[in-house]
Amino acid sequence: DAVVTKTPGVVCGALAADCAPVLIVDPEANIVAAAHAGWRGALDGVVQAAVDAMVELGGDPERMVAAVGPCIGPDSYEVGLEFLHRFEADCPGSGQFFRPGATDDKRMFDLPAFVLDRLRTAGIEQREWVGRDTRVEEVLFFSNRRAFLNGEGDYGRLLSAIAIEA
Repeated sequence: DAVVTKTPGVVCGALAADCAPVLIVDPEANIVAAAHAGWRGALDGVVQAAVDAMVELGGDPERMVAAVGPCIGPDSYEVGLEFLHRFEADCPGSGQFFRPGATDDKRMFDLPAFVLDRLRTAGIEQREWVGRDTRVEEVLFFSNRRAFLNGEGDYGRLLSAIAIEA
């Protein structure tokens, strides 16, 4: 999911609990976007779709600046081999975002690095992850993965938002 606006005072936001919230601005064109980039959305092109929508409103990826907010970090996101194989099939070269896990049939996935790469592929050179891992920073962030691993019920969400001043 992604929302884009060039209307001053309208807030774009993304809710997440391990997925990567992505905030993008073209400061010259006064256009902002917020995207929710979980593994599936990132793989299926939500970042490119947000950038494309900004371009339709007059934005230029060369002027855009993007921030990837708190999300599950590379040391916290263990996945199975089928997950790796899906990425390799749908996005050649994406194997670089995986490293060995605790066992031979597990891998650690670097979601923030993958999202940063999708931003680069979309033409945005000015991009950065805030470096905050939602799964391990229990006092600061909600985490779906942490709640599941701890046998907890529901979990909250983090709202990341961006707007053009009115």
